Order: sequence, then C-alpha cells, then structure tokens
Amino acid sequence: MKRYLEITVIVGVLMLSGCATKKYVAEQVDPANAKISEVDKNQKNTQKQLEGDEPKISAADEKATSADNRATDALGRADAASKKSDQVRADLHNELNERLGNIDDYKAAGNVTVLFKFDSAKLTDDARVQLDQLATSQVGSLKRYFVAIQGYTDKTGSVDHNLDLSRRRAEAVQTYLVSQHNMPVYRIQIVGLGQDKPVDEGKGREAREKNRRVEVTVFSADTAQAAQATPAQ
Repeated sequence: MKRYLEITVIVGVLMLSGCATKKYVAEQVDPANAKISEVDKNQKNTQKQLEGDEPKISAADEKATSADNRATDALGRADAASKKSDQVRADLHNELNERLGNIDDYKAAGNVTVLFKFDSAKLTDDARVQLDQLATSQVGSLKRYFVAIQGYTDKTGSVDHNLDLSRRRAEAVQTYLVSQHNMPVYRIQIVGLGQDKPVDEGKGREAREKNRRVEVTVFSADTAQAAQATPAQ
C-alpha cells in the first residue's frame, strides 16, 4: 500500500510538472508565433506594394527608353543637317570660284560716288541716275566681276550712329542694283565705315556734303584676261 502511494505521488508530481512545462513553452512560443505572423503579414503587404509599383516602374522605363530614342534620332538629324550644310557651303564656295575666278585677276573697271542728304539713307534721284549708268555702261556685259560698296558719313553724330547709317546707305545702293538691274547678290560686297576716311577734312557744309557718300567700285577679271590674251607688239 505504501509503495502504491509513493507511485501515485510521483505520477502526480510528473503530471503537475508536465503541465507547468507546457505552460512555460506556450508562454515562450506564442509571442514568437505572433511576431512571425506579423513579419509574414508585412512581407505580404510589401509584395503587394511591389506588385502595384511594377506597372509604374515599367511605364517609367518605357518613357525613358522612348526619350532616349528621340534624343538619339534628334542627334542623328542634327548631324545630317550639319553635314548637308557643310556640303552646301562647299558647293557654293566652288561655284563662286568657278564664276568669279582668282581674286588676284580682278582689277578696277569702273566706279561712281553717290551722295546722300543729312542723316538719310534714302537714294536721291541723282544717285539713281548714277547707279543706272554704272550698271549699264560700266558693268554691261562683263562675265567675271564683283561690286564693292563702301558707305560713309560726315562727323556729325555719334560713332555708333554713323556706323549704322553708313551701313544702311551701302545697303540702299545694293538693294537698288539687285532689284532694278538684276545684279546677283553674291557679286556684291558691302561695308559701312562710318565717319572714317573722309574725302574732305574740312569742317564746313561743303565738306560734310562730300563725306555723306557711298563709293561703288566695279572689279572685273575680264580685262585682265583680255590683256593676257593680247600678244606683245
């Protein structure tokens, strides 16, 4: 009987001990399971967010690729335009050389000086008559020629104003020769020199009138060519 009681007590103690161990384990494991569940939930939320952002990322990548393609295409067109411009410039240069020839062959073949009113870039009637004569009698049938047009002013006014005025006077002469006598623009060179190089250093009215001018000079290689072709006597 005593032996039985001892066994019963031992079994009871073991049972009580087992219950305590299970409780301890549960107390330790349950919070860990809860954390694992929370981590798993967060992971799922992150995955969903990534899946939602993926179309946006793909769209942004497509836009970037499209922009890069457009930039590459634009660079290609710019390069082609630059090459075409260089070719046109070279063709024009060759054409000018063929039409004009060697600049050293050109000699002065005629000139005229037209005068302007005070602070004006408008051609007078006398100036038009002089330019008509230049175009018909001095240029005439020349094949290789160019026209140099130099604009000037008197010393009245500022330097900047006179430079601009002299340029406009030269342009007025150029426009008249091109529009009224069909002179090719590429055969005409213009420059405005303002109050520099006066023909009369005086300070009176007559000197100022002489300095308000445009000098037009015709240069031709035809006369030089004819002179070279003429045999020596």
